[in-house]
Amino acid sequence: MNKIALLNDAFRSTFRGGKIMMTPGVDALPDCVKAEALLQVANFSDFTADNDPHDEHDFGSFNLVGRRFFWKIDYYDRDLRHGSEDPSDPEKTTRVLTLMLAGEY
Repeated sequence: MNKIALLNDAFRSTFRGGKIMMTPGVDALPDCVKAEALLQVANFSDFTADNDPHDEHDFGSFNLVGRRFFWKIDYYDRDLRHGSEDPSDPEKTTRVLTLMLAGEY
């Protein structure tokens, strides 16, 4: 597994070392559903060549309470102004995980 995937797995499973964002559709859901959705993200491990072609573990999807959810990790510079020049370097990168409903994609 490459370094980016390892960093993404560590961030996604602990929510430390980056920022978590929710789209308005997710934010409007009951707190118990949002909490379960975050647990689904943290525990996600169904990476395949189809959904993870670059082996970065930066995207996933799951079903919960009759809805389809997506999550995506993007890489920004430390000031969150531009893309990171090196996502494999945590000193140069802020990871942002966005949790969304599939219909908001």
